[in-house]
Amino acid sequence: MFTDLIRVLESFEGQRVLLVGDLILDRYVYGDAERISPEAPVAVLCKRSEEERVGGAGSVATNLRELGIAVMCCGVVGLDDTGHRLRALLETQGVVTRAILSVHDRPTTTKTRFVGLAQHRHRQQLIRVDEEVVRPLSPEDAQRLESLALATIADVAAVCLEDYGKGLLSDKFCQTIIRAANKAGKPVFGDPARLSDYSRYRGATMLTPNRTEFQLATGCADRSLATIEAEAPRLLEQCELTGLLVTLDREGCLLAMRGKPPVHVPTRPRAVYDNTGAGDAVLAMLVAARTAGATWEQAAQLTNLAGGLEVEKFGCVPVSRDEVIADLRLTAGAAGGKLRDRRQLVTELALRRNRGETVVFTNGCYDLLHVGHIRFLEQCRQLGNIVVVGLNSDASVRAQGKGDNRPIIPQDQRAEVLAALHSVDYVLLFDEPTPQELIETLNPDILVKGEDWAERGVVGGEHVESRGGRVVLLPLIEGCSTSGIINRIQGRKSS
Repeated sequence: MFTDLIRVLESFEGQRVLLVGDLILDRYVYGDAERISPEAPVAVLCKRSEEERVGGAGSVATNLRELGIAVMCCGVVGLDDTGHRLRALLETQGVVTRAILSVHDRPTTTKTRFVGLAQHRHRQQLIRVDEEVVRPLSPEDAQRLESLALATIADVAAVCLEDYGKGLLSDKFCQTIIRAANKAGKPVFGDPARLSDYSRYRGATMLTPNRTEFQLATGCADRSLATIEAEAPRLLEQCELTGLLVTLDREGCLLAMRGKPPVHVPTRPRAVYDNTGAGDAVLAMLVAARTAGATWEQAAQLTNLAGGLEVEKFGCVPVSRDEVIADLRLTAGAAGGKLRDRRQLVTELALRRNRGETVVFTNGCYDLLHVGHIRFLEQCRQLGNIVVVGLNSDASVRAQGKGDNRPIIPQDQRAEVLAALHSVDYVLLFDEPTPQELIETLNPDILVKGEDWAERGVVGGEHVESRGGRVVLLPLIEGCSTSGIINRIQGRKSS
């Protein structure tokens, strides 16, 4: 299964999508919140920094771009500086913005979150301030936007509707887009607003409501999985949808296709840090997977991963394709193998660090693995959660001048033997004479070498320590070395 999903992810490039929806600028104001105001029982925020990100439909767009999908964004911003900044942020991500209108009768929708930092690092949202106008577009602006969207449908593989209920996606506008897409044979995917009536989405291919949205749309008695399974077919028929993907937080999602029994697609539990943007990540992954040829069930499995990775982050931060592949490999565990290239490993280590794990790095040739190596790597395991071994390639070993007969064991076999050890999590081959560049790329928390390096200076040690890490020198077993073993073998042969 994991191999099939990775193959789908790797085929995302080359597709184009039209994204129509409410554009939002997300502002984050960070500060220390370590005392209560004497004026009122509220936290005092001492501002330290701020940042801006694209939210709403813009968040879906950046998620699609991170997955390798080309995006044409269609929406409105105000004739204000905020609108210029939002447009610039999208363009920086490679999103095409020529179908975004700047209008005079409303400000750019902005959500400002004030975030308190405890001990300068633990983030907690204190309050959110919204600046918005929620009403339909003027008839003139609605007509202009409709024309821009319709002109694009023929050139894309799919159409996305991201409805945050800000007035852009009126009943008429949605139906015009859906009918045009259906006529052109293009699927329409929608993330619905919190509405009790889904008639504006009639005829869409797939909607992605969450539990709360589904209950509101159907009027069902509760939000249990059993109730959603029972009610989903009725909503499909009522709105003439091809399918529904109901996101169920810790329970994964429910995939309901018209004329077929609903399928529950479970997921593994996650540590939820912030659920902002999870729906955006789900919609983006669903669209990317389907345009790449994934089955509906494969697409549902991938949306579970994307939504799960999003809730582990703070705020609307796009989930990349590399992150999803890394998470699949982590889930696969030993079945996925331990040999990585640099790009793969950097992404996997970032995920594991976010979960509080410590990275230990060591390196060597490991030609003729012996008991000294085994005990050394077991001690590395005791220092942290993840042990990464940088393995000198055959060319790198030869460059060290160890002799014409070295390495005795080819690099692929040396890597396979190391990967078989319980104490090793990852093996990474490198061709350079030293691991300096590799260490600067991986940024381990702990760098480990044998105590014989005390006088020579540990390569990469200064870099690790400059980032707050540490260097550990471990004792070696006397008389236990690869060179010594080779010399003894050669001595016996000559005698």
